[in-house]
Amino acid sequence: MCVSNKSVSQNLQVVAQKIRVRVLEASHRAHKGHIGSALSVCEIVAVISANARGLGTQNISRDRVVLSKGHAALAWYSALEQVGVITTDTLKTYMCDGSLLGTHPDPELEGVDFMTGSLGQGIGYGVGAALAGRLAKDERRSFVVLSDSELNEGSTWESAALAGQLKLKNLKVFLDLNGQQALGKTKDILPTSAAIGAWEMFGWNVTRVNGHSTSEIYQGLETHESLGTGPLIIVASTIAGKGVSFMEGEVKWHYLPMTEVEYGRAVDQVNRELETLKMNSDLS
Repeated sequence: MCVSNKSVSQNLQVVAQKIRVRVLEASHRAHKGHIGSALSVCEIVAVISANARGLGTQNISRDRVVLSKGHAALAWYSALEQVGVITTDTLKTYMCDGSLLGTHPDPELEGVDFMTGSLGQGIGYGVGAALAGRLAKDERRSFVVLSDSELNEGSTWESAALAGQLKLKNLKVFLDLNGQQALGKTKDILPTSAAIGAWEMFGWNVTRVNGHSTSEIYQGLETHESLGTGPLIIVASTIAGKGVSFMEGEVKWHYLPMTEVEYGRAVDQVNRELETLKMNSDLS
């Protein structure tokens, strides 16, 4: 049966919202922060987890996923639960003693290829993984989720220049352009987000999307697969804390955990949006 791109993107929008629910549930259970950072990438990780071949397996030619924005690990764990790589019971162990689900990703966990968290290093892993695929002459792709604050790091630009020079078409970078970082707005700290044009100069295919539209993100990937000539960067305009009105655009939710009252308000909002999306989707 032929499934339309519209149907796929509608279903992925529902999955992204389910990820958002899980992020709130798990962070509240663990009484941990990094909530705003995770909520901003739910649509991105929904698309990646649905597209990554061999996710959660040890197949040498599987696609590699690098969460360079390691502090958003809870969003990736929630995505892995949605596609069945980890169980719901495993997700519930987030931040528990002895759990592999920590604040940052651990490659001992199924569905995690690299340990990340030191910002600016993840894209280098992604370039290396893509180059390894070329040398092995297999079909692996390398997906990287990059935060806009990592544009402050010189290692990011070195990796970008090398990937462009090597024309690594199997490298797909998703730039989470939410305009915030740990200590404030990126424009007030180092306004490197304005240098997006440099990626084109390095030989990258640059696609700008609404980072909360799975349809636009999915289409960006599909177009690059058929027409791309070099590495791809999807510049995804996002909102930190997306989906929770009192968190959106607020830097403090980079770190703060929720109170009981805040959790109740937050989970009510995301669940109401989830029900609306379900009504408009093919996914029951």
